[in-house]
Amino acid sequence: MNWYYVDQGKQAGPVDDLQLDALRASGRITDATLVWKEGMGNWAPYRQARQPGGAPAPATSGAALASSGAAGASTRAGATQVTCAQCGGVFPAEDTIRYGTVNVCANCKPVFLQKLAEGAKLHPAGLEYATIWKRFLAMFADGILLWIVGAALGFGLALVLKEADRGQPGFWISQVVYTVVGIGLAVTYETLMIGAYGATLGKMAVGIRVVTAEGGKVSYARACGRYFAKMLSQMICLIGYLMAVFDKEERRALHDRICNTRVVVK
Repeated sequence: MNWYYVDQGKQAGPVDDLQLDALRASGRITDATLVWKEGMGNWAPYRQARQPGGAPAPATSGAALASSGAAGASTRAGATQVTCAQCGGVFPAEDTIRYGTVNVCANCKPVFLQKLAEGAKLHPAGLEYATIWKRFLAMFADGILLWIVGAALGFGLALVLKEADRGQPGFWISQVVYTVVGIGLAVTYETLMIGAYGATLGKMAVGIRVVTAEGGKVSYARACGRYFAKMLSQMICLIGYLMAVFDKEERRALHDRICNTRVVVK
């Protein structure tokens, strides 16, 4: 019988009985690691599924759906659609589990339960908020990326302008254009990346993303508004950013409060 197990937040396998027990003996998986095999109604900890006398977990509606089955079920007419707090996908409510105020799809359920088993600190809505250091590293990486692009743009303008042109109207017009284009580039980058993927390249690199308070996907309009709200956080001597340091529960900066967003572990 083939077994599947959760390894570092991802589904792994299949392995047979002997291989699964060998993984446990080597410490690769623990008694709390979630495992599943065909015939089980739900994922269950290793100690419950494999120890002598352990009974399989009771069946739960939609919990053992494969990804293809869940995707197909989402097209059923009249089904109430909900957003998975983990992956951001849209599924019928009956094919998800409810935790707090949000839903978790069948594919994300084993990873979600594994986090709980490992003692991760999760909000009642099922969200694991990003640390201040991860947010800082993401912002630093994005700043470097935009600086490189901006420097390349400035170098191009410098080649066009001549030293003799300084002080002339055309020079100052070009500086205004450079500033406007730079801001437009930053706005477009953050709006498109967060609206489409929930994260900029910097946030992707450290494994965090921006979501709504319920864990849903952020719209393009909200992503754009969040960028300008970040400008407000900067204009008040970065106090808007420092607010996240003192928010021990959800680590919200000023722009998160204005746009009702959260930065969570992906």
